[in-house]
Amino acid sequence: MAAAAVPVAAAAAAAGSEPAGPGEEAGAGPQCPGPARLARLPLARVKALVKADPDVTLASQEAVFVLARATELFVETIAKDAYVYAQQGKRKTLQRKDLDNAIEAIDEFAFLEGEFLLGFSWFQYFLDSPS
Repeated sequence: MAAAAVPVAAAAAAAGSEPAGPGEEAGAGPQCPGPARLARLPLARVKALVKADPDVTLASQEAVFVLARATELFVETIAKDAYVYAQQGKRKTLQRKDLDNAIEAIDEFAFLEGEFLLGFSWFQYFLDSPS
């Protein structure tokens, strides 16, 4: 799976607004009800997880954003693949067995075999986010 970076001007055009100029916040135009976020995961939480690694001393905002966006794309991909197994079971709700089936069946998830979903504590970290 290849992910392409979307330039700010292209993202703004897709959202139907002008690109933000110097000193302006992206998505702050009158037609946008709230600030446009390019990442859905809270960047402060991602940065806190990065800094929890004793080998990491500094993490730039760009690096944190890329990690957050890559995580979002990964979760989206595995959820879509697991949803196929939920549909086969005539369900709309993903269950752990759907994720396990996707991990076993799809080669790109082979690195997760035997380790995935040992606990939801990492996921709960994002759910408890105040944002």
